[in-house]
Amino acid sequence: MPNLTALPSVYAQDLVPGARNAIRTCLRIQPHESVALVTDLETEEIAASLADQVRQVGASLDVHVMEDYGSRPMVTMPEAIRRTLERVDVSIYAGQPKTGELAFRRELTQVIDRRQIRHAHMVSISHQIMCEAMRADFAEVDAISQRLHDRAVPAKKIVARSPGGSHIEATFDPEIKWLKTSGIISTTKWGNLPGGEVLTCPARVDGVYVADGVVGEYLCARYGSLEATPLSVTIENSRIADVRCSNRELVDEFKAYTSTDENSNRVGEFAIGTNIALQHVIGNILQDEKIPTLHLAFGHPYSEHTGATWRSTTHIDIVGRRFDIWFDGDQVMADSKFLI
Repeated sequence: MPNLTALPSVYAQDLVPGARNAIRTCLRIQPHESVALVTDLETEEIAASLADQVRQVGASLDVHVMEDYGSRPMVTMPEAIRRTLERVDVSIYAGQPKTGELAFRRELTQVIDRRQIRHAHMVSISHQIMCEAMRADFAEVDAISQRLHDRAVPAKKIVARSPGGSHIEATFDPEIKWLKTSGIISTTKWGNLPGGEVLTCPARVDGVYVADGVVGEYLCARYGSLEATPLSVTIENSRIADVRCSNRELVDEFKAYTSTDENSNRVGEFAIGTNIALQHVIGNILQDEKIPTLHLAFGHPYSEHTGATWRSTTHIDIVGRRFDIWFDGDQVMADSKFLI
C-alpha cells in the first residue's frame, strides 16, 4: 500500500459555490451514501473543496490520488481504485488528462456503467471552470436540455452553419438514442461536470466543420483557443476527408490521433451544448463543449448508452463558435441563442 497523499486542508474559498453545486445539486449526495473521489496532484485543491462538501453532507468518503499508485500517464486502473468503485454509491473523477490515459478513464467508466452508480466526470477541471460553469443554475440547464432533447429525438435531418465557415448536414437513425447530460446526474448515464449538452451518434455527417473554439483530449491543454488558428475538418460520409490549419503541428497531431484505429476518424458524437450560463470560449474542452453551439467528436460513439453498433479506442471533440441550427427545417438556434 502506498503512502497516501492527504488533500490540502486550506483552499480558495471561491471554489465553494461550484463544489456545493456539484455535491448537493448535481450528484444529490445523501448522508447515508458512500463516495469515491479519484483525483491527481494537479487538481488537489479542487478535490479538497469537493471532499469538504461531501463531509458536510455527512456521507463517507474515500479519496484516491493517482500519483500514489504510479507514474503518469496511467494506462490501467489500480486495483485499490477498482475495489472502492465496486462498493460505493457515488463517484467523482476530478483530474487532468495525460497522453494515453483515455484507457484508464474508460476502465473507470466501465465499472460505473456496469454498477449504474451516479458519477461525475470532471476531466480538465480548473479553478476558472469551478467559478464559471459550475456556478450555473443546473435546474435551468436541465429544463432547456429536456426541451432540446424532445425536439431532437424525432429529427431526421439537422443542418448547422457558423460564421467561421462551418456547414454541416447530419441524418439520424431512430434506433440510436439521444442523451441528455445536463449536470443533473442519475444512475442512467454518468455525466460530465460541468454539465450541459444533448448528444447522439449520427447515422451520417457531411460537410465542413471549422473548429475556431477548441479541440479536445490532451491537445486542448497544448493549443488552447483556436480563434486565431482555426482547424477546418472536411467530413464525407462521417469520415474525415481533409484537415487544414495554419498550425501544421496541430494538423499532424490531430491526424495522428484520429488515425489510431479504424474508427478514430469517424464521427461518433453529434452534440449541442446547453449550459446557458456560458458566453465565451476559455480554451478548456470541459467547459467549452457545454457552450450553446454545435460540437462534434471523432471516435467512440458512447455505444454503451447510444446503442451504436461500433466502437473506437479514442474520442476527440472539436468545438466551433456561434452556430445557427435547424431541425428538419425549423430553426432552433441563431448565433448560439436558443429559439425553443
